[in-house]
Amino acid sequence: MANVTMYCTAVCPYCVRAEMLLKQRGVAEINKIRIDRDPGQRAAMMERTGRRTVPQIYIGDRHIGGYDELSALDRANGLVPLLTD
Repeated sequence: MANVTMYCTAVCPYCVRAEMLLKQRGVAEINKIRIDRDPGQRAAMMERTGRRTVPQIYIGDRHIGGYDELSALDRANGLVPLLTD
C-alpha cells in the first residue's frame, strides 16, 4: 500500500470525507499533518502545493489535490491503482 499524506485541520469536513474515502479503498494509515496546530506546516503546505485550502493529499510523491480531485480520481477508477503501486 502506498504512503498517503494529508495536510488537514481538526474541523474540516472535506478532510473527514477524504479520510473516509481513503479508508474505504484500503488505506490503513494516513500521515496527517495538522496545519491548525503548527503554522509552520501551513506555510510548508502552501510552498509544496501552491494551494491554501485543506485537505491537500499526496499518494507517495504524487500530489493529488483536495477532496474534489481525490473523489474524481476514484470515480475514474484511478485511485486504487495508485494506492496499490
